[in-house]
Amino acid sequence: MELLELWERGLTQPPVERALSLLTAACAETIAGQIAGLSIGQRDARLLALREALFGPEVEAFVMCPRCGERLELNFSAKELRSSCEPEPDREVALRIDGYDVRLRPPNSQDLMTIASQAELAASRDHVLRRCLLSVNDGNTQVAFDSVPREVVEGAARKITEIDPLADIRMSICCHSCRHVWQATFDILSFLWSEIEVWARRVMAEVHTLASAYGWCERDILALSPNRRQFYLDMVRA
Repeated sequence: MELLELWERGLTQPPVERALSLLTAACAETIAGQIAGLSIGQRDARLLALREALFGPEVEAFVMCPRCGERLELNFSAKELRSSCEPEPDREVALRIDGYDVRLRPPNSQDLMTIASQAELAASRDHVLRRCLLSVNDGNTQVAFDSVPREVVEGAARKITEIDPLADIRMSICCHSCRHVWQATFDILSFLWSEIEVWARRVMAEVHTLASAYGWCERDILALSPNRRQFYLDMVRA
């Protein structure tokens, strides 16, 4: 019942808010503000754990080869994917890039919500980097973001990717038909939401079938165990 309510609420939410709604419901002991402050990799690790709890540890996904259009099946473990990127990133990192002292942190959901209405990809990226570069110093002089050399900004962006690897999950794929090799991005949020969408529509169809056959209300049908619900569905369809 609660997952159906989350699905219904999420239909009108942008992706970042969907992620926060799902994790807030799943982590009752954690307040929403703390979840929003997690790095994107930390957030996605928790989404992978939630996916495992809801649908099992094995992930089956499909991707199209960009060269020949072949539809390829991918199978991997959500738990192994999470463990391959542990431990969790530090909240802040200090480093030196091309003679500049840089303090930075990985982006979080709060950062992404500030760019939700921006269509320009480059502007959105710079906006997030501006928020995540906590300070840049040339000796004892602090340098404003707009005056930081581009190579320093790009070096900081690469470091952010290194310290929070689950924020950008990429998989090396080889097409068995044309042997083309490329890197595909796996977005756990959109993948999990598509699975919830399929599940919710199936459950709603089951409610419709049983309500039409027996006159039961939605609450009573959803209270049935999956096995008992399936038994009644089999009788109706017999």
